[in-house]
Amino acid sequence: MENNKILIYQNPFSNGRVFYLGLLAVLLLVPGIAGAQASLSFDDSKKSFGFVKKGEVVTLEYPFANTGTEPLVITDAKVECSCTSVVYPTQPIAPGQKGKVTVTFDTKSVYDRQDRVVEIISNAPHSPTRIRFKGVVLKR
Repeated sequence: MENNKILIYQNPFSNGRVFYLGLLAVLLLVPGIAGAQASLSFDDSKKSFGFVKKGEVVTLEYPFANTGTEPLVITDAKVECSCTSVVYPTQPIAPGQKGKVTVTFDTKSVYDRQDRVVEIISNAPHSPTRIRFKGVVLKR
């Protein structure tokens, strides 16, 4: 008869302490990693240009800050029509630094109440960020 030996291996960490320590380390580190991001915060994301005559060009400035912990990069701006143009910083904005987005609205092809939205595309987690302007364009 052949002598069969059974080896029993007991895990020295079977009490679960290592698992709980590993889980605790992950839970403590992940929020720090996940919190490292850019954040685009406008001082005032809504503006009114009031009443203007048709043909006037309206320029509005939207100051903002990077309130995140990583550099903010604005990559694009989407407008509703060709009557609106946007200028934004092309260089990264460091955490805590400020910048501005300038919107130009040409009223030569529009009249009456105007309510426009511009979408700012960036590396911020809630991109796109919307800024808005409104006003009334009067006929000449």
